[in-house]
Amino acid sequence: MPLYRDEAIVLRTHKLGEADRIITLLTRQHGRVRAVAKGVRRTTSRWGSRLEPFTHVDLQLAEGRSLDIITQAETITPFHGRLGLDYDRYTSGTVMLETAERLVVEDKEPAVQQFLLLVGGLRAMAAGEQRAGAILDSYLLRSLSVAGYAPSFDHCVRCGEIGPHRYFSPSSGGVLCAHCRVPGSATPAPETLALLGALLAGDWPAVAASEPRHVKEASGLVSAYLAWHLERGLRSMEHVER
Repeated sequence: MPLYRDEAIVLRTHKLGEADRIITLLTRQHGRVRAVAKGVRRTTSRWGSRLEPFTHVDLQLAEGRSLDIITQAETITPFHGRLGLDYDRYTSGTVMLETAERLVVEDKEPAVQQFLLLVGGLRAMAAGEQRAGAILDSYLLRSLSVAGYAPSFDHCVRCGEIGPHRYFSPSSGGVLCAHCRVPGSATPAPETLALLGALLAGDWPAVAASEPRHVKEASGLVSAYLAWHLERGLRSMEHVER
């Protein structure tokens, strides 16, 4: 079987037979890959914790008809060891893994930007320098943008008029002026819209200066925007304090 090498983040695992697991990966060059790790559930397995969710690994794989086979695995960064010590960071990281899997919809289609965003997001989450919720919201907005669902926070998504505007609609794709407002539009505080723009741009001083009420409102809008474009909610999101 032809072999190939790539680096990956382990997104999810599930059991196969008595000793194997199917590992869902987001790889740098091959996008989403599903592969079998043989014997990984045995106590004598050479894989250890290298194929657990959150792990950044360097892999060698053999191409298969339906599922590839992992033949080598070396840990680059064991994010799970750091995130597992903090409930908020662990649950937020779990949402990031599920989001990446949902947004990269085709197996083995290159998704380099999504891979780099996920690695960067997990690295920031593990470092602990910013709030877990802020890192998650920033990651969600950026990953949606890369997937083609970039929200607008500074100009009307319908007519293009430069803001600031008062209304926000997940189904429309961002803020709306008074003339283009659609039924059901939210009316967030101006500070909340500014925070959303800062999260998308990675302006961390502005994010850190935001008041809790605007942080909470922004998180709710991010969740609504994500749910609309994924067409159904994330199972992991219910465990995150929003």
